[in-house]
Amino acid sequence: MSSASDKISSAQEDLEKLVGDLRGLLSSKDLDSLPEIRQLRKRLDESVYTVRDSAVRAAQEAAHQAKEAARVANNYAHDEPWRVATAAMAVGALVGFLLARR
Repeated sequence: MSSASDKISSAQEDLEKLVGDLRGLLSSKDLDSLPEIRQLRKRLDESVYTVRDSAVRAAQEAAHQAKEAARVANNYAHDEPWRVATAAMAVGALVGFLLARR
């Protein structure tokens, strides 16, 4: 899960760097008189807001799904403790067997 959040954070940093570079390019005083540049700045700001909003919603949805999966796993472990214990023991035995063969 941390890998996904690292990727999201990295993508967000890249996006903000790109936006910063574009704003720096478009902030030239020589370009202030051009209506196209004002329009471009406005569209850029709107797009950044939209992308940030979408990223926040995606992160919230991912967190909600992770919490739901954890809740379901917790409920299953409490409802079926012997199955969980048996599965854990089987996995442990398999790992032990594989490590013993080395």
